[in-house]
Amino acid sequence: MKTNFPDEKTQARQKQILVAARWCFLNYGFAKTTFDDIAKRAALSRTLIYRVFKSKEDVFQAVFVDWLLARQPAAKEAAEGSGSPSERLLAVCRVLALEPWAEMAGTLKGGEYHEICKRVAPDSEERYRKFTHECVCEVLGDASVAEVFLLALNGLFADEPEPDVLERRIILLVSHFSRPTI
Repeated sequence: MKTNFPDEKTQARQKQILVAARWCFLNYGFAKTTFDDIAKRAALSRTLIYRVFKSKEDVFQAVFVDWLLARQPAAKEAAEGSGSPSERLLAVCRVLALEPWAEMAGTLKGGEYHEICKRVAPDSEERYRKFTHECVCEVLGDASVAEVFLLALNGLFADEPEPDVLERRIILLVSHFSRPTI
């Protein structure tokens, strides 16, 4: 009986394509990245990439899912784990915001990545946003407070800070929001 599950070689090849495509999108931007760019970076043929993905939009969405949505188990574990609310909230922020930002920082087109996500992969972007809200709400215990926290967190990215600056900002924000209220 034949299964529909890709074998290890196919999975490794798909991962190779996604890593190469992410690099291309972050450095060339979505508009200027071509299948040829991805193929060269992945050291594969363009034809092989077309066998796996029908369009550049499909590749982009797969990159988004692989890179950001794959962080969900670690974020959920951090939100539900042991430790103070401050430690748990900081851990969630590291997984879902700081680590991806550190990978984007210093790339030529990293700043436009999320805007492209909203346009090319709106369903995935929305799932990521909702999941992030759920994790923060799990720690803070209030949906409205979680929403305000996430708005403030998003504001920390406005001037495209270096990762170490962003981390210091996140620590300050977390300490403010995780204080016990009277």
